[in-house]
Amino acid sequence: MNIPAYIVMPTISTPSKIAATKGYGAKVIFSGSTSIERETVVADVVKNTGARLIPPYDHPDIMLGQGTLGLEFQEQVKRMIASNREAVEGPVKSSFSIPSSEENEKRNGLDAIITPCGGGGMLSGTAVSCEGTGILVFGAEPEFEGADDCKRGLETGQRITTVKTLTIADGLRTPVGAFPWTVIHDRALVKQMFSVTENQIKSAMRLVLERMKVVVEPSACVGLAVALYNEEFRGLVEREAGKEGWDLGIVFSGGNTSVEAIGKLFETTAYGLERQ
Repeated sequence: MNIPAYIVMPTISTPSKIAATKGYGAKVIFSGSTSIERETVVADVVKNTGARLIPPYDHPDIMLGQGTLGLEFQEQVKRMIASNREAVEGPVKSSFSIPSSEENEKRNGLDAIITPCGGGGMLSGTAVSCEGTGILVFGAEPEFEGADDCKRGLETGQRITTVKTLTIADGLRTPVGAFPWTVIHDRALVKQMFSVTENQIKSAMRLVLERMKVVVEPSACVGLAVALYNEEFRGLVEREAGKEGWDLGIVFSGGNTSVEAIGKLFETTAYGLERQ
């Protein structure tokens, strides 16, 4: 399209993310690590170049675009269940485990979805996609150095506008935006937020790498970490889902990492132990 793109990124962004952004032809302009510092640099770029700002999350169009994953997820699960029902009496057509015919009759789709939350665009968009379906929506955040701003904001009823954290989940180092907050808090379309430690994120990431054979960044693994290790979330499922449990959809979003970054992440150092 031959349209110049200026991407504002914190100086502490991972080298692989910076290289990939440049590889797509964008001009990378560096800023400080907080949202206020980034927004100041963005304002200068817009003023000096006449470029139009496309926010990463804090805009209704971005939220709706990211929320299409919720629609796709629901459709994929419905197709999977339909395929399993056919497979009960015929050849197996799905790679998923096949419940009994009685269990299949009771299953209509997802009971809940959990997504990572940084600026809240994907979480709020997913919540909108599930409105009126009966599917519960949860958000997952890292807790390191106050990265769980959405969780804390919901507890106090006030959006937290500044976050400064060096969590390994670097894609979630931003405060929830004003527009996503209206969906998450004001319209209460997100049932609850949960947070996890750095070590829990790493454990979930290791499981994904070693068992699922999928390359993901730490930010993508916070939802799985909540499902596996957050006792409050697990207790909620036991109380509300009962013996049958939930069909829980876990969103993995983000693969901006490298072999070097993954190796460094799993090194055993005094610094790494402190973060755990």
